[in-house]
Amino acid sequence: MKFCKKYEEYMQEQNQKELPLPGVGFKKLKKILKKCRRDLHSHDDHEMLNLHDTHQISANCPHLCPVCDGTFFPSLLNEMSAVVGSFNERAQKLLELHLASGFRKCFMWFTDKLHGNHVALIQECKDLVMYAIFNAVAMRKILKKYDKIHYSKQGQAFKSQAQSMHLEILQSPWLCELMAFHINMRETKPQQRTASALFDGCSLVINEGKPSLHCELFDSIKLDIDLTCSVCLDIVFDPVALTCGHIYCYMCACKAASVTIVDGLKAANRKEKCPLCRNAGLYEGAVHLDELNILLSRSCPEYWEERLQAERVERIQQAKEHWESQCRAFMGV
Repeated sequence: MKFCKKYEEYMQEQNQKELPLPGVGFKKLKKILKKCRRDLHSHDDHEMLNLHDTHQISANCPHLCPVCDGTFFPSLLNEMSAVVGSFNERAQKLLELHLASGFRKCFMWFTDKLHGNHVALIQECKDLVMYAIFNAVAMRKILKKYDKIHYSKQGQAFKSQAQSMHLEILQSPWLCELMAFHINMRETKPQQRTASALFDGCSLVINEGKPSLHCELFDSIKLDIDLTCSVCLDIVFDPVALTCGHIYCYMCACKAASVTIVDGLKAANRKEKCPLCRNAGLYEGAVHLDELNILLSRSCPEYWEERLQAERVERIQQAKEHWESQCRAFMGV
């Protein structure tokens, strides 16, 4: 079965659910490209009648194509934005439900449709992962088709632009959290392993003391997420992901953003840049990766305990210096 038909059937199933999710208008975008191809051939036929020198005939779409550039890319950009936004929102809600405690957990379980059913929770996680994968493949294929029709690399350039705008769904920190959630549930609830098999080959790999999340996904898509902090060059501790998707230790991220742990990353100046990609304005939307934190603390217990003791001292010192400066400012000293 061709991917287009498979994708349409998948999205029809999603639309029949109580809370439907947006998708990429794969068939609509293909029609736009077909229209461009028809217009191109018509244009070339006209040129053939008027030109004797065939070397002057353009074999591809013009550099500025009103059919594609005026309709194709704006439509795809809006759809990608809707897909990533919905995925992040649903994944965040799901993981908050799983990690909630005390009265808040009881309230969330009571008001949520899952009603404390762990199997349903895992199934919802599986559905979200498959949703991310299907849409990532759809975006990749439609941009590849654009480049094939136009004999260009504008599709790949658009993909890079979407990544810089944080609209690449496979770079979402919530996908990393769902992967960690899957591994945690597989290890803590082995009797539910079959139900929690979100995707084959998903595992935490530790090579020469350097961990990474590795997953082999649908349609030969592979994900390798490095879990080494590029600031301290050690295993990420108390990890956070910036809006760009890069993962750091929380304290390292605070240092990079020139803020204290008391103020937090939301207090960072928008001019502060990510140490890796050097893009600015990424700290305010940072995501605390709690599921990944649980996974790493369970997988590297000795390192975790050593790092916990070291950071506890530093955190106390920073908190002490912060409140002393606040007291001096209040007293006008």
